[in-house]
Amino acid sequence: MTLTDTTPHKNKTLATFLAAVFGAIGLHRFYLVGKKDKWGWLHFITLPLSMMVHYFYFGKPEIVQYGFLLLSFLIAILEALVLGLTPDEKWDARHNSKSGKTSESNWPLALLLVLTLGVGAFVLIAAIARTFDLLYTGGAYG
Repeated sequence: MTLTDTTPHKNKTLATFLAAVFGAIGLHRFYLVGKKDKWGWLHFITLPLSMMVHYFYFGKPEIVQYGFLLLSFLIAILEALVLGLTPDEKWDARHNSKSGKTSESNWPLALLLVLTLGVGAFVLIAAIARTFDLLYTGGAYG
């Protein structure tokens, strides 16, 4: 086996962390697939798009201004859970087939998944509550 035959080993815990923390800008997609990943760029474009909406619709509720980024964040949380819950054998077959190493998940990944689920549930409930507040009361409660 030569150096050109091997690819870098993709760590499942790191990929899950990147998706949970920096997933709204697609960093996990760039780590796993590379710079040519169209879904990673779609995640990334939500940041400048939200900044443009913020600039042109200043004074509107934040959920309107940063809606694209919030949606990207919620999708990234879901992706983090899917990445973290993927069995090690399937993970290695998909991402580490040519690395020559095997993955072995342990307790930091489990802790990260619990925290990711908690944060994702909190943000989703808060977004739903704020949306209903804006729709039915005109934002009277915030």
